Amino acid sequence: MKNEPLDTEDIFTDAVDAFTALFYSDRIFIGEREYPIGQCMVDILNLEESELLRLDQSLLDVYHAIQSVWQEDTQESVERAQKKLQEVWLLVSALPVYRDLNIDWSQPLFQNADLLETFWGGIRYLPSEARAEVEMRLRGIVGITEILRVFRKQISLMLDSYFEPLERRNSEAYAVGVFQFYSDMMTAKVINHDEEPFDHCFPLKVAFVPMMSPTGEDKIILVEQTEFPGLISFLEVEFYRGLAVGNVPRRCHNCGKYFLLTAGYNTCYCNNIAPGETERTCRKVGAHRKEAQGKANRTPAQVEYDRTYNRLKQRKNRRKISVDEWNSSVARAQDLLRRSECGELSDMELKKQLESL
Repeated sequence: MKNEPLDTEDIFTDAVDAFTALFYSDRIFIGEREYPIGQCMVDILNLEESELLRLDQSLLDVYHAIQSVWQEDTQESVERAQKKLQEVWLLVSALPVYRDLNIDWSQPLFQNADLLETFWGGIRYLPSEARAEVEMRLRGIVGITEILRVFRKQISLMLDSYFEPLERRNSEAYAVGVFQFYSDMMTAKVINHDEEPFDHCFPLKVAFVPMMSPTGEDKIILVEQTEFPGLISFLEVEFYRGLAVGNVPRRCHNCGKYFLLTAGYNTCYCNNIAPGETERTCRKVGAHRKEAQGKANRTPAQVEYDRTYNRLKQRKNRRKISVDEWNSSVARAQDLLRRSECGELSDMELKKQLESL
């Protein structure tokens, strides 16, 4: 006797899409892992396109396998489709956030064989008009890759074009960057006659729960427990909460990958091993490169000033001149450099007067 077809709402009732995260101060807890808030957004921004392409292909394979189930109506076709679905879940299990959710990925949809058999029975005899909805819900289980791509581009645009030029790195400056970004997006929609609102609203379930401090301290803390309907809504909340506490993803000026710039710091290099290096980080390589570029771009007048400054400093260190004489000579050298940059002294005149100090 054939199984009765199930409603697609019932088929995907136990699918893993919504998940819960805990927020406390500038930290976030997912499963048993703890991160500085904003780090998950960094990990998503650094996903290689090849990883998303593999997920695209795997989803397409699942759809084709389910088509075969409908066409062949055999146990072999069901087993092939189940294997393809398992491959999707294995790819999802390696993605940021999902990898920390403590899910038994060996049983992606249900946790026992009877329910799994019921699931495939429902798929197998599903009416043709419901098949498009099955494909849509399958994509919803693992996260829609195209929406993720668009979201990443939007955040990258905000970070690279609106945050990178900021002179200050704090929550107030980031708020200005967000305001400018939103204003430009709204203006673009008006110009393009786009009626779709520029909206980032979504439903959340929030509760406040006590838990033992994960830092090892013998105290109880109150954390915000939030259930998200999917990955994108979580990433939006984490990103903007990060801005509010002064944490922001920033693109490394050396390797091009994003890293988390935490509150109180202003560096443009990450701490990962630099490309082509075995030990030195981008921060170390970048600092040396910046210093070298600075020296290469100095004018002849500035080079002469540097020589005089170093000569005077050596004389002070050897106690051939007093601290007062050192301060007076450096002040005189700075004034000569200023006059040279204003055109009052030629390079030869500057060099001659600096040598006399």
